[in-house]
Formats: sequence, C-alpha cells, structure tokens
Amino acid sequence: MKKFGIGCGVLALLGVIGLIIVIVVALLAGGGYNRMVALSQRVNSSWAQVQNVYQRRADLIPNLVATVSGSANFEKSTLTEITAARASVGQVKIDPNSSPTDPAKLAQFEQAQGALSSALSRLLVVSERYPDLKASAGFRDLQAQLEGTENRISVERGNFNQAVQDYNTAIKSFPTVFFAGRFGFTEKPYFTATTGADKPPQVQFDFNKK
Repeated sequence: MKKFGIGCGVLALLGVIGLIIVIVVALLAGGGYNRMVALSQRVNSSWAQVQNVYQRRADLIPNLVATVSGSANFEKSTLTEITAARASVGQVKIDPNSSPTDPAKLAQFEQAQGALSSALSRLLVVSERYPDLKASAGFRDLQAQLEGTENRISVERGNFNQAVQDYNTAIKSFPTVFFAGRFGFTEKPYFTATTGADKPPQVQFDFNKK
C-alpha cells in the first residue's frame, strides 16, 4: 500500500511537471508566434515601400522619354532601349504587398530593375551631348526627380534587407526554430549586393561644361 502511494505521488509529480512544461512551451510559442507575425509584417511593409519607389521611377520614365525625344536627332536606339527595359520590368509580376519567398523570383525582379537602371543611366549620359536638352527646365526637373528616386530606392532596399535579416534571425533562433516552420514561417530572400549597388546610378550633370 505504501509503495502504491509513493507510485501515485511520483505520477502526480510527473503530471505536474508535464503540465508546467506544456504551459511554458505554450507561452514561449505564443510569444514567439506573435513576434514572428510582427517581423513578417515589417518585411511586407518594407517590400511595399521598395515597390513604391520603383514604381515612382517607372512613372517618371514616360515623361523623360517624351522630353528627350523632343530634342532634334536624339539617338533613337537609346530611347528604344529604355522603353523596352521599362516594359520588361512590368512583365515581372510580384505581389506588391507581400514580400517574395522565392529567391529566383526576387532575382528576376532585381535583374529587370537592374537592366532598367543601366538603360536609364545610358540615356542620361547620351543626353549630355545635347546642349538644348540640358538647358531645358523640364529636363532638369525630371533629372532632379530621378536622382531623388534613385537615392530613395537605395535606402528602401537597405531597409528591406534589414527587415528580412531580423525576420530570418528570429525564425532560426531558440526556441522559435522548433515551431516556426509548423506555422508557415520560412526564410525570406534578400536583395543581393552587386558592384556599385551601394550607390545609386549617377544622374547629375555638369551644366557648366562647354
């Protein structure tokens, strides 16, 4: 009878310990889940800002092309290139409100935007050969807007990468790493660094150049 009583006491103790473990795990999971949700939302918010500034640049390009094409004998191949690059960007479909989870999709988006950046840079460099264009107030205004937009793109890409880093670190940290995947929280891709990516394309001209 005594042994039976001791056995029941051990079972009761184990039951209490098990209950405590369940409660602790539930609390940790609950707090971890809420934090993962918050971090995931921050990534999505940063992604939306990235999309906004890229869209701002795309919206400026038609006015830029119209202004530049008004200059006599402007190189048509340059205009064709930037128009085609802008169209290619529009063909990459990514939800503007939810950050991509597929690294290949983000790489495709980044490649298209990079091609547009290169085409835009070449167009602006070629524009230096046209004094009447450089003297145009409309062209100077577009140039200033583009310069500001390129700077903003660089900033928002950095903010996005930081948000992704915080999120990825959280889902790989203890104890979140044990249940993050069960709740659908998986690693998110970054923008990759390329040579000169820390600096926006140069769109500033020397208007005093003869």
